[in-house]
This record gives sequence, C-alpha cells and structure tokens, in this order.
Amino acid sequence: MGKLSVAVVGLCTALSAWGQEVPADFATQVPLTLSGEGPWYRLELPLAARLSARQANLGDVRVFNVAGEPQAYALASAPRNENRTLTAVKWFPLYAGADANEATPGVRVQSNASGTLVQVQPSTPLAAGDAVRRGWLLDASAIKAPMQQLVLDWVSERDGFQRFSIEASDDLQHWRSWGEGQVARLAFADERVEQHDVALPGQPARYLRLMWKGQAAPLLTAAHVQGASSLPLPLVWSQPLPGSRLKTGEYTWQLPATLSVERLRIELRQPNSLAPVTLYGRGEPAQPWRPLSSGLLYRLTQDGQQVVRDELPLSGQAVQHFKLEVDERGGGLGPDAPALRFAVRATQLIFLARGEPPFTLAVGNASVRPANLPLATLIPDYNARRLKDLGQAKVDGEWLPDPSPPPDARAVDWKRVGLWAVLLLGVAALGAMAYSLLRKPPSTP
Repeated sequence: MGKLSVAVVGLCTALSAWGQEVPADFATQVPLTLSGEGPWYRLELPLAARLSARQANLGDVRVFNVAGEPQAYALASAPRNENRTLTAVKWFPLYAGADANEATPGVRVQSNASGTLVQVQPSTPLAAGDAVRRGWLLDASAIKAPMQQLVLDWVSERDGFQRFSIEASDDLQHWRSWGEGQVARLAFADERVEQHDVALPGQPARYLRLMWKGQAAPLLTAAHVQGASSLPLPLVWSQPLPGSRLKTGEYTWQLPATLSVERLRIELRQPNSLAPVTLYGRGEPAQPWRPLSSGLLYRLTQDGQQVVRDELPLSGQAVQHFKLEVDERGGGLGPDAPALRFAVRATQLIFLARGEPPFTLAVGNASVRPANLPLATLIPDYNARRLKDLGQAKVDGEWLPDPSPPPDARAVDWKRVGLWAVLLLGVAALGAMAYSLLRKPPSTP
C-alpha cells in the first residue's frame, strides 16, 4: 500500500502544478508600477482592460508577481442599488441694483441655531424699481450626503436657455466654484422640450449660490437636490466610436463588448444643430430594441458663446448595441453617422502584494473562474476611508489591445481536457494497482 500512497500524492501534485494559472494563460499582460505604502495597492482598471476581458464580470483579471505567482485581490465598483434621494430645498432671491457692477450681490442672512436660513436680504436697501434678481441662494444644510444632481423649475413665461454659475459654501463666507449649469424650456414643432436637471460634482455643501449670466434670473417655482449615500467612482470615457446610418434620422453603433454604460456623448459637428432624440439599446443582435433614454441635443450660439448639450444619461444597463432616432424637423445630424463616446463607472482592483516585483496585470481568459475576494476579507479592518490611503498601482506604458479575436465559447479547452484525461488515467492506474493487490494471495508464515 506504500506504493499506492506515493502514487496518489504524486498524481495530486502533478494536477496541482498543471492547474496553476500563469501569466501566459491570459491574452494580455501589462507591467504595473507601484507607489505609496503597501502591502495593499489599488489600481483603477483602464477602459482598455475592461474591453480586453473575456468575461463581463471581470472574472478573468489577475495580478502576478515576478515569479508568476497570483496575488490575492478584490474588485471595488459602484453599488448597483445606491441609495439616492431627491430632497426639496429652500431658495432665496439675490437682488442687486440695475446698474450694479459687482459680480455677486452683497446680502445679509439670518439663520437659526442649526444653520438653516430664515431670511436673506440685500446688504444695502434697494428701491423697488431698481432691484434686479441676479440669482438664487439655496439652503442645502439638511442634506448630509454628497450632492449628485440639481433639479430646477421656473415660471413658464421664461422660455429659452438659462445659464448660470454654481458655487458652494459651508459658511456663506468662503465659496468654491462647482462649474456652470444650464437648463432650458423650448417650443419645438408644437411640442415642449424641457431640461431641468444639472449635474453636481458629488461633494457635500451646506449652501449653493446660482448666478445668472447676462440676464436676470427667472422666478423659481421648485428646487430639489439629489444626494447619494456614498461617493461613486468616476466615469471612464471611451475614444470616439464610429457608427452606421440605417436611414434618414437613424444611426447605430456597436460597442467592443457588453458594458454597463452610464452616459453617452453624441458628436455634434455642425453649429446650430438642434435634435430631439430617442435612444434604444440591446445586448445581442437577435434581441428587440428597448428604449433607454430621450432628450434634446443641441449646439447653438447664444450671446456670442457656444451652448452645447451632447450627452444622454443612462441607468447603467448592460448594452452592446445602440440605435438613435432623430426627429428630422430640427434639421437632423447630417448624412453621416456621428461619432459616439460612452462612459462606464470606473472599477478598482485592490491586491495584496506578495513576493517580489515587478507585478503584472493579466486579462483575457474565457475559461478561468473568478478568484476575487470580498474587500473585508482581503483587508481585515477595511473601511471606505482606509481605501483612499492605500498604495497606488498604475499601468506602466501604453495598453496595447489584444489583436486576436475573442475565442469561440464552443471551442475545445485542451488544457481542461488534458487535466481530466490525466485524472481519469490516474484513477484507472490506481484502480488497477488496488485490484492487483487484492488478487495477490496472502503470504504464509
């Protein structure tokens, strides 16, 4: 029986060695550079890595050390069911004199003990006919989460575009710029086209100040702010993707892979373009088109400046094929299909560096099983704040896409076949040895 035990151990060792993943098992390998303090490092996966993966859930992503040993890792991405709430906020007008040259009106504010605004008045008295509404001050002190979106409504008499600057503050004394916002209410072909939402940078603040440019501020009728329970990872944008024109007013695009897309950007080449659009999507060519989004795209000149809205928000559904239908009454988008850029939420890979550098990121194997761990397992005392303090890893050099086509899912996996063949042969050999031992007559003393 001693020989039988040795054979079993040898067989298991051989199978383990043959089944060990190595960098060469993956279609693409790129070196990584590390900075900061380890032993844990976080890497924001480039979009090229997502496109090189052969599994939609990134189950074929690995990190190896210089000896070709796989590293323990976890994947961190945006939560699917993130808790977002839309909260109504109070708004106060900001007045200034008609001939005032100051960029922002001076105001006196009154607030209660919790910091909630009660009253906002001009710092200097204004005559009734001399007061011009320059903007609005929003009290967002009740919102403790990072702010993702601002939704405004205003009196219907003010049609057209409303452009304004956005500033944030926690004490009404020090203000930081949050960029510009734009809303619109247009009449188009006996229909109303309205845009009420403005993206915010995903940061917390107690107060927002909106200042209109080149015109008096409209009379607001509602103001809401959407907050998120946690800060999402940033969006990663693709390179321009060419499309095809099906017929007048219909265009299609095919992504390199099925992805959870959160935003699209349609190229508007010609000035003074106005296009009400409806976007459809599907995963496979055999599936029916389903509506994903609709809106108004435009590139117009107003007050000597370009006013552009070329993006459509999506809900993050898994899509590979897009179709855009354009209402040609607005003039259309031209005879050729416009280029398209798509954005997906970034994914971070966190790994525990073991062994010697350099470390290598490997992607592209349709047959391997996912090996990622939960973050709380990889980092025992994990918390969101600690994630920011981990060391950083970056792809060293330019990512070169894999030139070979994706393998056919029906193709034979010869490595797996070989493993099963060795296993079956080994079992047969062990059975023969056991049978031989059982047939051997007992030795006489």
